[in-house]
Amino acid sequence: MRSGVWQCRSRKKLDGRARCRAQSRTILVYIRRRRRPALTTLHCKVNDTIVVTMHGDDVWSEWLLHRRHADDPDYGYLVQSIVQGFADRVLDGAQLAAGMTLVDVGAGEGLVALRAIERIGPSLRVILTDVSAPMLRYAETAAEHGNVRTQCTFLECTAEDLRGIADASADVVATRAALAYVADKKSALGEFWRVLKPGGRISIAEPILQDEAFYARALRRRIDDQTSPSADRFLTLLHRWKAAQFPDTEEKCAASPIANFSERDLLNMIRGAGFSEIHLQLHIDVMPSLITSWEVFIGTSPHPWAPPLRQIFDEQFTTAERGLFEQMVRPTVESGKSITTERTAYVQAQKPHP
Repeated sequence: MRSGVWQCRSRKKLDGRARCRAQSRTILVYIRRRRRPALTTLHCKVNDTIVVTMHGDDVWSEWLLHRRHADDPDYGYLVQSIVQGFADRVLDGAQLAAGMTLVDVGAGEGLVALRAIERIGPSLRVILTDVSAPMLRYAETAAEHGNVRTQCTFLECTAEDLRGIADASADVVATRAALAYVADKKSALGEFWRVLKPGGRISIAEPILQDEAFYARALRRRIDDQTSPSADRFLTLLHRWKAAQFPDTEEKCAASPIANFSERDLLNMIRGAGFSEIHLQLHIDVMPSLITSWEVFIGTSPHPWAPPLRQIFDEQFTTAERGLFEQMVRPTVESGKSITTERTAYVQAQKPHP
């Protein structure tokens, strides 16, 4: 059994991109019962604590509650603060007001919806949808803990089929890192259009991961062009790592929801769905990685469908290959000189009046 706690620490322990927020003092305690668990149960304890017991094999809850931060509490604090920043930008673009209805698609832990209630107050109604039943229960427990359960509706459904939400009943549809994982984005945007009132808005923040796949493809071409398989052993290992997490051929990219679209494709799909007054900002942040622990580095994964490097080592590397890879990469990680690039598209658009 593994367990841990998330909580706000002193501001001095966080950098400029990861600040503790006074309104986000909830402590999350997560407990995983088995390595490959079928159900997640949640219950509250006193002193602002939510206890989460993992019993199920659910890729979304496994990533959000464990692999996103490698079960490391210190790194978890940083990740949570950064994610809160994404959620706040989504809400800034949503332009919510008292008495509105917000649909949070792919709600996950419920961060967007619950922070919206913090902003607007008791008159806001929120509908949280997700394909993950464990994460819906997690979000529902958080809502109960915050005494806002009566303002919330929880629906287990896909973004392409927002069953249970009436036509023209919502003022805002929001997503945060949800649409990127939807195979049929056009159908999802059609559902957003359907449930919105005339004049309603979408506000989304989605990771753009296509360049990661392009890098994996470039590595594959380098490997294929080598005259000798042993010409560059590390390059081969680097490709093996990246190809395990991102598609590395044109065909695989075309079939991958996270790799078959760019920010321009996203813009065109939103326009094609009928939205107007579209505003898209692509944020590209190149910065030193926040990960300086080797155990965290090999324990995290970049998205829910990607295995962590530790698993790739176990399944695809020999002991000698792992040793070579670690020898080449670990010093850079632990020195703080590793560089990471994040690409996020923020989009707001409106459903026109007839």
